[in-house]
Amino acid sequence: MFKRILIANRGEIACRVIKSARKMGIETVAVYSDADKDALHVEMADTAIHIGPPEAAKSYLVIDKIVAACQASGAEAVHPGYGFLSEREAFPLALEAAGIVFIGPNPKAIAAMGDKIESKKAAAAAKVSTVPGHLGVIADEKEAVKIANDIGYPVMIKASAGGGGKGMRIAWSESEVAEGFARSKSEAKSSFGDDRMFIEKFIVDPRHIEIQLIGDKHGNVVYLGERECSIQRRNQKVIEEAPSPLLDEATRRKMGEQSVALAKAVGYDSAGTVEFVAGQDKSFFFLEMNTRLQVEHPVTELITGVDLVEQMIRSAAGEKLSIKQSDVTLTGWAVESRVYAEDPYRNFLPSTGRLTRYRPPQERTAGGITVRNDTGVYEGGEISLYYDPMIAKLVTHGPTRAEAIEAQAEALDAFVVDGIRHNVPFLSALMAHPRWQSGKLSTGFIAEEFPEGFAAIKPNGERAEVLAAVAAAIDHVLGERKRQISGQMTGRTVKRDSERAVWLGDTEYKLEVLRENGTIMVRFPGEGKAGLRHVASDWKPGDPLWTGSINSKPVAVQVRSIPNGFALSYRGVEAKAYAYTASEAAYARLMPVKQAANTAKFVLCPMPGLVMSIAVKEGQEVKAGETVAVVEAMKMENVLRAEIDGTVKKINAKPGDSLAVDAVIIEFA
Repeated sequence: MFKRILIANRGEIACRVIKSARKMGIETVAVYSDADKDALHVEMADTAIHIGPPEAAKSYLVIDKIVAACQASGAEAVHPGYGFLSEREAFPLALEAAGIVFIGPNPKAIAAMGDKIESKKAAAAAKVSTVPGHLGVIADEKEAVKIANDIGYPVMIKASAGGGGKGMRIAWSESEVAEGFARSKSEAKSSFGDDRMFIEKFIVDPRHIEIQLIGDKHGNVVYLGERECSIQRRNQKVIEEAPSPLLDEATRRKMGEQSVALAKAVGYDSAGTVEFVAGQDKSFFFLEMNTRLQVEHPVTELITGVDLVEQMIRSAAGEKLSIKQSDVTLTGWAVESRVYAEDPYRNFLPSTGRLTRYRPPQERTAGGITVRNDTGVYEGGEISLYYDPMIAKLVTHGPTRAEAIEAQAEALDAFVVDGIRHNVPFLSALMAHPRWQSGKLSTGFIAEEFPEGFAAIKPNGERAEVLAAVAAAIDHVLGERKRQISGQMTGRTVKRDSERAVWLGDTEYKLEVLRENGTIMVRFPGEGKAGLRHVASDWKPGDPLWTGSINSKPVAVQVRSIPNGFALSYRGVEAKAYAYTASEAAYARLMPVKQAANTAKFVLCPMPGLVMSIAVKEGQEVKAGETVAVVEAMKMENVLRAEIDGTVKKINAKPGDSLAVDAVIIEFA
């Protein structure tokens, strides 16, 4: 077994590999760029080596620098994680030439299956059903349009070396093919150092299901069940689960055996994933093979009990698989949410900055429920614009799908992140969505259920009552604290008004609040005994998370102070709450409502990012919807368009500028 390995990656996956290596008694070496000098994976590793500037193309993607780091540190093997160099055939070849072991598949298997175009050719030769498409490299936009017209719309434009949703676009027309091809090609170049593209038919209403494989260097390959990854946005997986609510045992076995046969045909000898696009009728087509560890591997680990990173390391060391296909059993259900640094209310644009507060839910296994959080950040750390916006992967496991989903919803409620925008409210809303809970999924789920994007959910029903009760309880605790601090009217009883008006969004709740035997009682008038809420919590002023129970049901609500009130978050609902006495409410109702500023005449930078191009000039006439600029952040290019017809009055930025969120790029007359 290896004594020391190097992880050629960063973030949560580097931390994840370090954990398994440490469990196996193996020393670890981290590599880091200028942007990652204070990163968590650097702190966790036994040794860390600097490899260059923040841009991945000048650090994490430079093979020579990784090889040199191995030689300098004495690392015997390299785990590539996912992304970066994990599927580049040249990487294991370079390591082999230097006498270093690659913890992944052999170069021939990567060449055969890791390349999206070559894998489809191999699958077609093996008579595996594949999605109709053009398997050759496409030269330019003109050829892309011709091919798309021949295949028929819609089509999927994909990077041959792609992964993680980068370099992918769905096109429904010629114009979308031309623009999407250019954007995808550029993203692929910056993300993977490889801008080869191909096009295939996009199957409407499909499901994305993948089979996890693990193989060794002795010809053994087993499949570890499937994962459903149909909840996607911009071709990027958001929620994953295992097993799939679609498959039955016969279909699972058929997909698994086909995946194993394909892997054995190319001599596959590590962890890998065969991906399928599946119809609602359980039909399936080979999509691609990822010759690496997948982001969503934790859900498979939780339902099988197999540590995939450990198996990869043992396989690379030449050991035989310790498990046979008959040993693989699927127990319970697991759900994974990808927590991203992005603003769900601004079309999920990336958000960068410092994590002023980072308090994930506690990892635990109790009562048949497991909560796991794979992360690569820490409180006080910074989310950089140079890399993927992932903050963490929150995973829950339970005996049933419903229990795993409920555990996930509770854990998301307790996931506190401040300093940047994040997608936890959106993930929480998904957990509560009836269609998700029913398992009626497709890769179009998010586009179909949120056609106008994700907007703030107005508090209503049970969620609104929980927020109103918590707001009233918090206000009561704060009132008690103020009276204790002031020491006013010592020795005399202070008469307190138990009536409260809680403003929650656009709704006012008139409540009665008092404390009995240590428990705060909140009564919703007009509801009799049914309107009484027993609110128990040990919350203290300043705590970012209110945890307790309402009528004995566990509840977690995030609390942030705002002028005269609190910003509360619960089950996907973010709302401002104001608690008043009856007299205070009477005055508050007289206050004028502040009007939002009109920004239609400005093109604002929607997120912190780099200006890639400006498409207009001062004095130019522009129509609404026309492209005016392209801004890049976290390896994704974002096209900015004019909201109104107008004349360009002033351009305040140029290509190469680094801008803050809401910086004015262009002004219209």
